[in-house]
Amino acid sequence: MSENTIRPAVITGVIPDSIAAEIGFTSGDRLVKINGQKPRDLIDYQFLCSDELLDLEVLDAKGKAHQVEIEKDYDEDLGLEFESALFDGLIQCNNKCPFCFIDQQPPGKRESLYFKDDDYRLSFLYGSYLTLTNLSTKEWDRIAQMRLSPLYVSVHATEPEIRSQLLKNARAGEIMNQLAWFQSHRLEIHAQVVLCPGINDGVHLDRTIRDLASFHHGDTPAVASVAVVPVGLTRFRPNLTELAPVTPATAKIVISQVEALQQEFRQQFGSTFVWLADEWYLIAGVELPPSDYYEDYPQLGNGVGSIRRFLDEFAEEIAEWEITEIDPPHICTWVVGNAVENAFQPIVNQLNSIPGLTVNLVAIASQYWGQQMTVTGLLTGHDLLHELPGRDLGDRVLIPSVMLKHDEAKFLDDVTIEELAQKLQIPLVPVNGIHDFLEKLGKNRSRADRC
Repeated sequence: MSENTIRPAVITGVIPDSIAAEIGFTSGDRLVKINGQKPRDLIDYQFLCSDELLDLEVLDAKGKAHQVEIEKDYDEDLGLEFESALFDGLIQCNNKCPFCFIDQQPPGKRESLYFKDDDYRLSFLYGSYLTLTNLSTKEWDRIAQMRLSPLYVSVHATEPEIRSQLLKNARAGEIMNQLAWFQSHRLEIHAQVVLCPGINDGVHLDRTIRDLASFHHGDTPAVASVAVVPVGLTRFRPNLTELAPVTPATAKIVISQVEALQQEFRQQFGSTFVWLADEWYLIAGVELPPSDYYEDYPQLGNGVGSIRRFLDEFAEEIAEWEITEIDPPHICTWVVGNAVENAFQPIVNQLNSIPGLTVNLVAIASQYWGQQMTVTGLLTGHDLLHELPGRDLGDRVLIPSVMLKHDEAKFLDDVTIEELAQKLQIPLVPVNGIHDFLEKLGKNRSRADRC
């Protein structure tokens, strides 16, 4: 990507009492150059700002150019927040995966919802998954030079013909050579396999996991961990007969197959190495593994162990709270996907044993996506508006923040928290994690009489 495509980085926030605040940066200012170089992204920005002497070229909100000289400690942050982590635009995806969630959305939404990225920088910064099929030689060189590790890679299959079939891209068959490149440069990846019944399951899944395990050795294993995730299908997916949903029977087969490999890897590596997303156990209707199974939760972002960790954190948090009678009585509604209803019911039972507290668990299958079993993060404003009216919702509705976009208070269908609250005529309160959940259950109450 040429320097001409790099746009000035738009500043959206200035951290109080920071260097930037002291100098007088404000929201709307634009950072053009650092020591004569245009930063392409947040990675460049952080690298260039590690110098002790900085010469910044800045455009203020009115478009007037300024030169700003700064002397600081090498590890001292300027305190700037930006509109985007990428200043030169996203690297677009050139694959046509039939299970791609972007292609399984309804038509008529805003254009940005249909934009498919495959950007290694977002993988490094935020743990998003990429396929490696879109990288130029220049980008491979940058990954090596800047030691951008770990990256998160959608492998799906290591057999060239199977992976090319899944990604609809002939370049996808180069994955084993690419893994060898990571190994030769002592860089790590975390891999994921989206399992599509009848395509990359069975002997193909076994081959993929064993191929990935062949790169798990040395002080810096090229493949640090693997997550196996069930394919998710919506009612908006293209009419492709090659895809089949995961059934309870399929889930039980996959669990048995992967657990056998896990036992083998624990003996070989002293680590489980490959993990199953929580959804497999929920679909199969079997109990989730215990806490120690997940080691240090290397695939938490892939839904591996998120439910178990939530349950463990609840037990730890609730044990530290001085819980007495709630007076006056307090009623609230907690909305989750129906996939976790059975797992979360013990939490609700424990909370409802507190005199004066009533927590109504509403577990929803997504009518919007047309899924019989829905994880919480896929519920939309449409789903809540369909399910919640007519219920006794109490004082407020607690909304897990995983339902919302990471950068704004909107659901995946673009309905905002504010719009939905107005239609339901009740406050909707986003909660992020178990501590926040418990805090907001007893919001505005003293510690001695809340839970």
